[in-house]
Amino acid sequence: MNKTIATTSAPAAVGPYCQAKLCGSTLYTSGQLGLVPATGKMAEGGVEAQAKQALENLGAVLAEAGMTFADVAKTTCFLADIADFAAFNAVYAQYFQGEVPARSCFAVKSLPLGGLVEIECVAVK
Repeated sequence: MNKTIATTSAPAAVGPYCQAKLCGSTLYTSGQLGLVPATGKMAEGGVEAQAKQALENLGAVLAEAGMTFADVAKTTCFLADIADFAAFNAVYAQYFQGEVPARSCFAVKSLPLGGLVEIECVAVK
């Protein structure tokens, strides 16, 4: 089974891709930026606000697939500035507690739409 996951509770894709693909019991999400779905603009308030919004967007995609943050096995996180690592972690830790997923976190030259953070995940039900 290969099913496209789409929800209006998270921003629409900004290119030729979907929000997520459910393949059997495994969900592969596209990266979620700190875009506010209602406005299409980045959350205001710096990396903390964008991280929170990106995680809320990720949560909406997970929910559309019938999953939660507890089902996340792996995340990949991208930061526009590695100096934001501690601030990002403080927000991230609010969403992943107890059995936390495996994770990679990278600083990148830039992110789409001038974003400060982008997060993707693999989740298994």
